[in-house]
Amino acid sequence: MHKPWNEQVVLITGATSGIGYEAAITIASLRTAGVGPRVVIVGRSPEKTARCLEEVRQASGSERVESLLCDFESLASIRALAAAFRHRYERLDILLNNAGTIYASRRLTRDGFEATFAVNHLGYFLLTNLLLDLVQASAPARIVSVASAGHHRGTMDLADLHFERGYSTTAAYCRSKLANVLFTRELARRTAGSGVTVTCLHPGTVSTGIWDHAPRWAGPILWLPRKLLLSQKQGASTLVHAATDPSVEGVTGVYFERKAPVRPSALALDDGLAARLWAASEAMTGLG
Repeated sequence: MHKPWNEQVVLITGATSGIGYEAAITIASLRTAGVGPRVVIVGRSPEKTARCLEEVRQASGSERVESLLCDFESLASIRALAAAFRHRYERLDILLNNAGTIYASRRLTRDGFEATFAVNHLGYFLLTNLLLDLVQASAPARIVSVASAGHHRGTMDLADLHFERGYSTTAAYCRSKLANVLFTRELARRTAGSGVTVTCLHPGTVSTGIWDHAPRWAGPILWLPRKLLLSQKQGASTLVHAATDPSVEGVTGVYFERKAPVRPSALALDDGLAARLWAASEAMTGLG
């Protein structure tokens, strides 16, 4: 049964730009008895996050929008985010893992991990696990992760997850997105029967800032005709659908494109690989 919006708490990472920003506005605009959910947006820059907080409040007409800070390149920062959230809130009804990035050249985070994999996969993995008990206690609840159709091109070499060999911008990005789908499926298996719906999605080819740090040849918005690109609001619609639509309740372990369940790649359906990636991610994040 759908819970009243005025009782729900929603956490959205990567919410100061792109589809996360648009999703925050849309979800904060939902109402039960004239009152919306508590929507917590997460950004990295204090100045930008404060500005976006006021913009989301104004655009949604809701004062129940709040913010927290996190640098998803840092495991310590992710742990601090989880601790700050737990200090403020006693429940978490919807977790939207949306923070993502891409880099022009291989670089390592301060924790020693390839940065694209660290932000796009380990960030989802660690934050979700640190808050999972709150989500389960709030059931029926949802965990939604933004993946990409690029996962079809992804590889998963567990002996070289950080591309010490064969790095390219797109290879690193596609691997991180494959990891998102594998993570979703394994998390769905682990939470089966708990009332938590776990899904991931491809939002479409959207003109966002995620490709700003990529080489010019890598960014899809540089070669696709403008008329073929989705607006950020259109891209956010699939994210909002997975997070809020009644038809998705109880539909877990599923990958969506344009609001429809789609069969992911063969590698993404490899449950053994998903379990091994989970174990490797536990070791890297210190959860093991």
